[in-house]
Amino acid sequence: MTALDRRSFLSTGGALATAVAVQTLAAHASWAETGREAATGGEGYGPLRRAPSANTGEELLALPSGFSYVVLGKTGTPMSDGVLTPIAHDGMAAFPGTRRHTVRLIRNHEVRTAPGTPEGRVHVPGSARYDALGVGGTTTLEVDLRSGEVLRHFVSLNGTIINCAGGRMLGDRGWLTCEETTAGPAGGWQRKHGYIFEVPLRGPSPGRPAASMPLTAMGRFSHEAVAVDPRTGYVYETEDDSGKPDGFYRFRPRDPENLARGGVLEMLKIKGVDGYDCREGQRMGARLPVEWVRVDDPDPDLEGGAPTCTQQGLAKGGAKFNRLEGCWWGDGSVFFNSTSGGDAKNGDAPGADGYVEGYGQVWRYIPGRDGGTLVLVYESPGRKELDSPDNLTFTPRGGIVLCEDDASDADADPHPLAPGLANVNRLIGLDPRRGRPFEFAVNIADDSEFAGACFSPDGSVLFVNQLGSTASLDPPGRTYAIRGPWRRGPL
Repeated sequence: MTALDRRSFLSTGGALATAVAVQTLAAHASWAETGREAATGGEGYGPLRRAPSANTGEELLALPSGFSYVVLGKTGTPMSDGVLTPIAHDGMAAFPGTRRHTVRLIRNHEVRTAPGTPEGRVHVPGSARYDALGVGGTTTLEVDLRSGEVLRHFVSLNGTIINCAGGRMLGDRGWLTCEETTAGPAGGWQRKHGYIFEVPLRGPSPGRPAASMPLTAMGRFSHEAVAVDPRTGYVYETEDDSGKPDGFYRFRPRDPENLARGGVLEMLKIKGVDGYDCREGQRMGARLPVEWVRVDDPDPDLEGGAPTCTQQGLAKGGAKFNRLEGCWWGDGSVFFNSTSGGDAKNGDAPGADGYVEGYGQVWRYIPGRDGGTLVLVYESPGRKELDSPDNLTFTPRGGIVLCEDDASDADADPHPLAPGLANVNRLIGLDPRRGRPFEFAVNIADDSEFAGACFSPDGSVLFVNQLGSTASLDPPGRTYAIRGPWRRGPL
């Protein structure tokens, strides 16, 4: 990417006349527990309008007035290591860069092509990698926050598959990338998958990806995201296995600064209740006391018929969730999404256990010496308010950004800002004072999901991915850098 004119990067990017009223809901009591106050008396940041990218001129996003964006990493763009930017941009985190006024992004690629498929994969020929046929992995971008220029970008891990989300390592030493699968040799891969891998912040450089090995003690299951408690080093993990009850996990490492030394994997259980069903029938703001049950075999021989991590935890009374995805540490708690939880149903066919998917829930786990407390922060009453929250991030000013993954049937009513799309995905903000969701951004380019939302360390830029296709070059994945008057609103 060529350097951008700084004035263009900081500008509004040009506004069109089209606008849409922000959707709101009745306030809920639980969110008030954070004790934070929004910096505005309005709803979010006001109405949205279609806006062109400041560096490509394409209309890809709709944003509130005063906000602008640039495209940083598009599928097919040559990187510093000579590799073309892979497909399927997913989970991501932002760290301080190696130079002043820079930020380093580590970005997942949820590539879902067959073993060894060359198109769109994450691959550095001749490099060390866990599985020689692996098509997923991570890329790293170094960005100048003043100009919007990408200074370097390169493959930082390859040889894994279906890298969906992850989380920051303790002390911001790097990124934990998660495989959303339990595939293995029976599926054509050379090795077993379903693990978490480390991507060091320092060390990987163009042409020299990290030679990471799986952290098997952290579990072999369909991983989504993780969040680390900076006080204890405990790692909290979400599971996304569509069609089945999923668990919320805790990993207690022997050495928080060396996860490869192993530890204990546990599943959340509601104290005194076996198999508590968090998927429906819940009350926002209710405080549920938590205990933890041990997963005895965190690296089960699934090929030999051993019980899965999920089955082991549920057999001991673990709580049931549906499609746990985004997970982030903030305000002394772990916030995480249940993409398809809730009482308002989307009309899809029941899953394997008869559960009909809802429009989504946002949960908060508050650690405590007695096991902690679980609180339902928000539950969507319908598609227009919030449809299938996936990745999330806790913002520098105490709000939450939710990335929608609209996997349900085609929207009944076209979105006014994207009338040609059957499924519209948005960034939804949760106002910490009013307890209401609001639209912050709309993907008007295609029907792929948002993912990987994260703020620069100084809080000035929101980085977020547009997934694109997970199996082909079209639509492409993109990374956006969004600037604007953050202090005018709750994010």
